[in-house]
Amino acid sequence: MSALRGTAYAASPPGDVVGKVSVGYQGWFSCPGDGAPIGGWWHWSRDRFQPPSPANTTIVSWPDMREYARGYTTAYPPLGNGQPARLFSSYDEQTVDTHFRWMREHGCDTAALQRFNPFGDEGPTRDAMTVKVRGAAERHGRKFYIIYDVTGWTAMQSQIKEDRLNRMSAHTASPAYARQNGRPVVCVWGFGFNDDGRPFAPAACLDVVNWFKARGCYVIGGVPTYWRQGVNDSRPGFSEVYHAFHMLSPWMVGRTGTLDGLDWFHTNVNVPDLADCAAHGIDYQPCVMPGDLSAGHRRHGDFYWRHLYNATRLGAQGLYVSMFDEFNEGNQIAKTSETQASTPAGVGIRALDEDGTACSADCYLRITADGGRMFKGQLALTPDPAPPTGTDLARGRPAAESSHVQTCGCANAVDGDAHSYWESAGNAFPQWISVDLGASTPIGRIALRLPPAAAWQRRTQTLAVEVSPDGTAWSTLVAPAGRVFDPANSNQVTLTVAATPARHVRIRVTGNTGWPAAQLSALEVYAA
Repeated sequence: MSALRGTAYAASPPGDVVGKVSVGYQGWFSCPGDGAPIGGWWHWSRDRFQPPSPANTTIVSWPDMREYARGYTTAYPPLGNGQPARLFSSYDEQTVDTHFRWMREHGCDTAALQRFNPFGDEGPTRDAMTVKVRGAAERHGRKFYIIYDVTGWTAMQSQIKEDRLNRMSAHTASPAYARQNGRPVVCVWGFGFNDDGRPFAPAACLDVVNWFKARGCYVIGGVPTYWRQGVNDSRPGFSEVYHAFHMLSPWMVGRTGTLDGLDWFHTNVNVPDLADCAAHGIDYQPCVMPGDLSAGHRRHGDFYWRHLYNATRLGAQGLYVSMFDEFNEGNQIAKTSETQASTPAGVGIRALDEDGTACSADCYLRITADGGRMFKGQLALTPDPAPPTGTDLARGRPAAESSHVQTCGCANAVDGDAHSYWESAGNAFPQWISVDLGASTPIGRIALRLPPAAAWQRRTQTLAVEVSPDGTAWSTLVAPAGRVFDPANSNQVTLTVAATPARHVRIRVTGNTGWPAAQLSALEVYAA
């Protein structure tokens, strides 16, 4: 492992944040009619009681909406493809479940749920979101913890303790609540920042940190970039506060938008930061980010990969991805509009192909998955990402099958038509379908689909993925398991795998709860 990544001088052994990829999760979007107590277009609009529009918005990026069961029509112009411009609500349980499924599929170990001052009108909605996040984490085998953002929280010193005791402490009983060194994890973000929104004195901040520690918590500090020196974004006089935390996670969003800038911060900030933490027995969790899409920082993934590479070669104890769903600042890794066809027309919102390179909606989730494997020593340490992987390698390639009925042959699964499909002979499992990619390619993702029509109701197909170099000798890549095709998720199943060379890919089906035959409208294969 030491040959694949930097040497980590950990004060703590691996747990739910040390040795793990954590993602910041806002969960703060609501829409009229979703049942959220706060009401309105929370965090979508500046005036939340009016629908979001180009003149009334807080976002700079547009989500890919294809896997959300429910969308809410905005006052934005229609998408480039003519469809209404709709947005999701975080308050819909299916939204949270979809997000945590994406986390599971892409190696996001732990979600840090942001919690701002809960004593105003946001409180009931934030309380309910915690319950939804807890449930989704439990269902998908993820961990979560609370991160208190103290921005604008005037009575923070007393109220943060009250909130922890009376509201949030109950959630630590969940098997999904993150623990490190046997202690429940909590983060306090904002101490020491040099701005008017966080005016707290060092004594008040130190009191809060020690209060959490005295109650058995593992306490992370979300601190300024220049915390160690007490300059620029950090006020002086906070050294004792910073060194009281178990782990430090310095902020990086907005600090640079270039590869050279990332390398400068690595050398001049991160390396001496880690040395200071090691000298004080503190774990170090640098912030890594995909880049601001609205400002053109992303470079179709090169920026994000460089940040992941730098944190890995540094030997950091954990990673904090900023952020999962931050469409407001444009640094989200959640699925995002691929082209102007799925973005409101003429309003200047950039899609993922903004620099001329095609990127699939899940591009930054997949980079997170590979970056996480690199961080954990499962992939070689490399400064350069793989080439763009948004192309379906199976599209139009020769396909084969065990059987089919009527006109439902195997070519239908690789023709790019969502409505045509392959269907095997009935009542005769197992059945299979395969595709020849033409050359051996390291594959990283397989997407399976059924037609989107309403007649295709929810069903579970038990299937395995097999690969072969020659179409004769097969090995199992993904073990047999029930895979749910649900119209609420666009009747799609995505399987993310460790990079595996293969020329032939075969899907072997042994059961279908919706019809006594194997069925697929799409067999898509993507490079690692």
